[in-house]
Amino acid sequence: MKRSVAVFTGTRAEYGLLYWLMKDIQASESMTLQVIVSGMHLSPEFGETWKGIDADGFTIDAKVEMLLSSDTDVGVVKSMGLGTLGFADALDRLRPDILIVLGDRFEALAIVQAALIMKIPVAHLHGGEITEGAYDDAIRHAITKMAFFHFVSTEPYRQRVIQMGESPERVFNVGAVGLDHLLRSPRMTLDELSQSLDFKLDRPFLLVTYHPVTLSEEDPIQSFNALLSALDQFPGHKVIITYPNADNGGRAIIPLLEEYAQRSPDRVKAIPSLGFRRYLSVVALADAVVGNSSSGIIEVPAFGVPTINIGARQTGRLSSASVINCSPDAKSIADAVHLALTEVFAETCKQAVNPYGAGDAARCIVDVLERFNGEYHKSFHDLS
Repeated sequence: MKRSVAVFTGTRAEYGLLYWLMKDIQASESMTLQVIVSGMHLSPEFGETWKGIDADGFTIDAKVEMLLSSDTDVGVVKSMGLGTLGFADALDRLRPDILIVLGDRFEALAIVQAALIMKIPVAHLHGGEITEGAYDDAIRHAITKMAFFHFVSTEPYRQRVIQMGESPERVFNVGAVGLDHLLRSPRMTLDELSQSLDFKLDRPFLLVTYHPVTLSEEDPIQSFNALLSALDQFPGHKVIITYPNADNGGRAIIPLLEEYAQRSPDRVKAIPSLGFRRYLSVVALADAVVGNSSSGIIEVPAFGVPTINIGARQTGRLSSASVINCSPDAKSIADAVHLALTEVFAETCKQAVNPYGAGDAARCIVDVLERFNGEYHKSFHDLS
């Protein structure tokens, strides 16, 4: 009898990372894939990205509405409450043998706490990492303590999860699952991208994604305006800006980026979501990736493309020599972009080693899950 494995996704970025894992579970002879979709995927404000999941050939087994149209911390907490109610019903109906979640989002915390009480084993991806500028950091560690299997992206992160009391037998260093796209996903040409985006990419361009910093005194509006001021110093480059995520403070950024794009429609393209194929294609062809997304630290270096990482949001993550860290002010950002565009730094990026694996994480994870005998018991592992 096939084991049912539910994969949860609440954001466009997370789904892009999970794509090949979902495909490999779907193809497994011993597992049946279930897909639970929630959060930003279901929101028209953020592009209704659940439609892309459907178009990719996946059956969505449960849609859980949870996201309030609010830009406050109270709104996020209330969204988590709504999610917990909906996830309880969805998990009760589906009763998966294993639930897979990735990362550190508040949507993931809501479903994992429901799974814990309902005795559904959780497999957690990307545990053990540190992002000191966001409350995601504490959420990630909380999920670690509620999870049974741990699939981490580097050996130092594996040791950190073990340090948190998790048995080494259940902690696997498989690399970053998003890097599977490097070996397995076709990319779009420049002409295909221009046509798909309805935006002519006839000169060099920068890709920009900026999210609010939720555990910092950093003002998201002030920092984002500083970023826009810095971008103005590079009129020879076009700019593609994606929407921020649904954390508190994120919605305040959207009107700013839309207004920026409307002022220069031939130079700037604002878009709620690129989808993972367009996103990776844009990354591969960009002169640099600018912002504070985890993708700039984990996936972008594998393309030999510079990352300008702004502010404190990703503080603590292991990073490649292709990542330039800067303060969230216009001068620091502009100086970092100038450095990224030099021939010397371009050569550094080509030679940089990405610490996040070789692009075979999905198959490693499936191999572990296929061998799971269903025995579900955790003991705290003390370090000797």
